[in-house]
Amino acid sequence: MAAPLQSVTVLAPAKLNLSLDVVGLLPGGYHALDMVMQAVDLYEQVILRRSGRLTLRAPGSRVPLNEKNTAHKAALAFFHYTGLLAGADITLRKNTPVRAGMGGGSADAAAVLVGLNALYAARLSMSELCALGASIGADVPFALMGGTCRVQGLGDLLKPLPPCPDCWFTAVMPGYGISTPAAFAAYDRVGSPFHPDCAAQEAAIRAGDLAGLCAAAGNALETCAGGADTAALKQALLAQGARAALMTGSGAVVFGIFEAEGPARAAAGALQAEGRQAYTLRPDRGGARVVRAGR
Repeated sequence: MAAPLQSVTVLAPAKLNLSLDVVGLLPGGYHALDMVMQAVDLYEQVILRRSGRLTLRAPGSRVPLNEKNTAHKAALAFFHYTGLLAGADITLRKNTPVRAGMGGGSADAAAVLVGLNALYAARLSMSELCALGASIGADVPFALMGGTCRVQGLGDLLKPLPPCPDCWFTAVMPGYGISTPAAFAAYDRVGSPFHPDCAAQEAAIRAGDLAGLCAAAGNALETCAGGADTAALKQALLAQGARAALMTGSGAVVFGIFEAEGPARAAAGALQAEGRQAYTLRPDRGGARVVRAGR
């Protein structure tokens, strides 16, 4: 019989919203969403070690490490659900910008759920992990599934799609973050003049049609989220050859979709030369996964 695992390392990809629409209100004041979400190759790395108590650290990051942290919430939810009388020493190595709309906190939570499931051989199914994830945050189920998905409801209704047509993304983080509650509150006040066609985008992905995907791209929160640089960043990306440019999630990151690596990297370089934080990214076909285990 193999010795129990003592540690695991999990990678969880960030995400981009290829489209995001607000389609109604749900009980409790929550917003009903319709989105196409794409995992990308920018990863949160989470290292979990067996321990008799729960500890959390994030070297070099300013994210709060209290009970509101999504990784902490995920660990508590896991131990409550499984009934395991155990703990974990959790180290977050954060690479995704904060308050960016790229799902870094959700990726942390997904990584903790996947990591604890492996560390303690709990054998929870993906359905069980997604149900736990939905209790932590709307984007956690997608962070678990990854790839390309049509996502509806609160973020808990996921339809896996074929892989995104081959493309590159250049994502730009302005010098500020945007509060998700504030963005939705602004939407409730002023609405949006634009609503993307998520069904058309799904059809384009199924057809492998990048032009159709780009034509249907858009974000209904873009005009109300309060990103002072959103319009200028979109124009800069389009001027560099992006086929489409839009904000992801509730902001603040703006990204362009490019057909080829060269223009995507050139766009990132031009924006970095202006002092911008820019990333060149590729679609990722998976979600949170264990990449290393130690006994």
